[in-house]
Amino acid sequence: MDTRLVLDLETKRTFDEVGGRDHLDQLEITVVGVYDYATREYRTYEESETGALQNLLINASLIIGFNHIGFDMPVLQPYLSIDAKKLPLFDIMLDLQQKLGHRIGLDSVATATLGVGKTGHGIDAIRFYREGKIKELKEYCLNDVKVTKEVFDYGIENGKIHYFSKIGNTKKEIAVEWEKYKSARLVPSLRTEPAQYKLF
Repeated sequence: MDTRLVLDLETKRTFDEVGGRDHLDQLEITVVGVYDYATREYRTYEESETGALQNLLINASLIIGFNHIGFDMPVLQPYLSIDAKKLPLFDIMLDLQQKLGHRIGLDSVATATLGVGKTGHGIDAIRFYREGKIKELKEYCLNDVKVTKEVFDYGIENGKIHYFSKIGNTKKEIAVEWEKYKSARLVPSLRTEPAQYKLF
């Protein structure tokens, strides 16, 4: 069974409200979005459902994200009884940063690689939560999960991804060595029918 996961989350508070990036553990989650390769489904977990989420994380062979080592996992850590640093994590942003020598955003990578990017900014997710628009919040989070997952799959299948450079906004290509993260039993293709969202 393919037990890889793709993960992204949204928070209740902004950096300014908690005193900066040194206090990620105080941001608190509103929703965690996951793509499960085993079931080929997108799911969301609310703050009260982190116990079930932890069980899923413990059984994962690989947890893929975009800046989840430096952001999502520290935000999620207060909800876990395990050390998030010991989970099998692959961070697309860190991998690209090591190759390029600088950080790059998900929207730049997704738009250049897939032709489809993010649907908004993190502040939009906080606004959805505060306005009680939980369905919109979950859809926003799962869109980020979806583009992260499809960038990852594209890199595995093609050995490269694309991004837009900060200078001149030129589309560029970068080779990636993600083949080692390919499951021998199940690798959903970008050409298969889209998985169904499950908004719990």
